This record gives sequence, structure tokens and C-alpha cells, in this order.
Amino acid sequence: MPDDIQSSRAPEPVGAYPHAKRVGNLLFVSGMGPRKRGSKEIPGVTIDAGGGVVAYDIEAQCRSVFENIRSVLEDAGSSWERIVDVTVFLTNMKGDFAAFNRLYAEHFAGPGKPNPTRTTVEVTALPTPIAIELKVIATMP
Repeated sequence: MPDDIQSSRAPEPVGAYPHAKRVGNLLFVSGMGPRKRGSKEIPGVTIDAGGGVVAYDIEAQCRSVFENIRSVLEDAGSSWERIVDVTVFLTNMKGDFAAFNRLYAEHFAGPGKPNPTRTTVEVTALPTPIAIELKVIATMP
């Protein structure tokens, strides 16, 4: 039977699902955005009085997503270095891909980094006013 994982450091899920699920030696992390735990704060996002996004900083969102993923992995007993696959959802491929790709390379590629397989897709929207979401699969010790 798969084990549900809830992180005490990652943002609360926006639906009825766990942060991650362990099946054997694999950890499947649910789609994770840049929100901060315990609030609706989204790093790098400016929202107007009506709830619309006025401006956003994709680099701040990327860093926050990476931090959230790391928290879930560590709380589950895995680690960043054990990531084997990443699925990336961007809401603005043309405007954000170059910055995302640069930050991704800094965190995922090269000696001592996980260098996972990756799929990147553009989506029209995500469940909250965010520009990026990551879903990862990692191994467990």
C-alpha cells in the first residue's frame, strides 16, 4: 500500500491530495508551486485589489518552487540529489523559459546535481496565480 507524505514545511495542497506518495523505492511529489506555507503569499507576485496579477518575477517563483520541492523530499526521507524526473508547467513559455532554463541548470545540472529527465509544457493557467509548477519523481534510500 502506498504511503502518503505530508510536509510540515511545504505549502498546503490546494486540493484533496498529499504532498507526495511513496511506492516502493519511488517518491512521487504532487505538483508544487511557489506559495509559502500558512499564507497565500506567492514570492515575486504582485496582485491588485481585485485579485489579478499585476506583475511577477519568474526567478523568485522558481527559487521558491525549488525550495518547496526540497522540503517535501527531505520531509519524506529523500533528497534533492535523488530526483530522477521533473515535469515543468509554465504559463508563459516565450517570456519565462530562458530564465527558468538558466535557474534549472544551476540547480539540477552538473557534477553533484541530480541531472534528471525533464518535460516542460506550457499551460494556460494553474490553480493559483502562479507562473510555474513542478512535479517530480525521486528515489528513496
